[in-house]
Amino acid sequence: MIKRMVSAGARAFLVALVIAMPAMMLPGVTADTAQMVALLSLVAAALTFVEYVSDYPSLIEFRDAAPYNRMRFIALFVTILLMCSISRGQVYHTHFSDFLTLIGGKIGVAMDFPFSPVRLMVLLVPEGTSSRELDMLRTSAGLAYLISLVTLLLFVAFVRLLNWPIRHGAFNFWVNLPLFDPTAGGDILNRLKRDSHVNVALGFLLPFLIPAVLQAASAYAYKVSLADPQTLIWTMSAWAFLPASLIMRGVALMRIADLIEEKRRRAYAQAELHAAA
Repeated sequence: MIKRMVSAGARAFLVALVIAMPAMMLPGVTADTAQMVALLSLVAAALTFVEYVSDYPSLIEFRDAAPYNRMRFIALFVTILLMCSISRGQVYHTHFSDFLTLIGGKIGVAMDFPFSPVRLMVLLVPEGTSSRELDMLRTSAGLAYLISLVTLLLFVAFVRLLNWPIRHGAFNFWVNLPLFDPTAGGDILNRLKRDSHVNVALGFLLPFLIPAVLQAASAYAYKVSLADPQTLIWTMSAWAFLPASLIMRGVALMRIADLIEEKRRRAYAQAELHAAA
């Protein structure tokens, strides 16, 4: 029990750290913004602690199926840390920030080709924007999208090559999928495959849909200003992290469906053998 509480407390602290990182690292943060960020960090930390200290989670999926959530957290942590370092380097220059800016700029230029998600994000910049802000947006978009792609490829490798999630033991379906309602009707296998296809499709479409939604919001409702460093960091993080998370969830659900299908096949074969005997 003590080990579980310490582990849950460490996870809660790391989640709070990620949320507070831009406010702590970027210069010129107002007192009101700092208070709001502190409140959000505490709420997220409390929710994470409760989810991981309990025997049965209610929100977090694949809690006991490492490294699914660890990979997602590391990807988000690295994305926010790198973008915060680059933004802070615009005011307080260091060798590390200059190196990140140089590498990130090259990545952004390489991924800024016609009809790419990065190009769609760059097109959000209004006319009259300085070249410095444009380069900053391109750099952030390129880095965030590259990190999400690498994370996705690593997870697929874990699933296909390292036999996730049953490499270290049995997979508890109901503990790791608390949001899956068994009473909703229909065969569980078909529902898992359907949800998997929906998640993968949304994950592929969101990098193209989010820029369109932001453009429409800027034109008809609230104008999103990506010139603000915190807005830029969280927008780029969400734009890259959410689609990757959806695709990872789709791959994971399809893997669980394959395991259930294989178990059913073995059960049917064994029943036929007993019937024949």
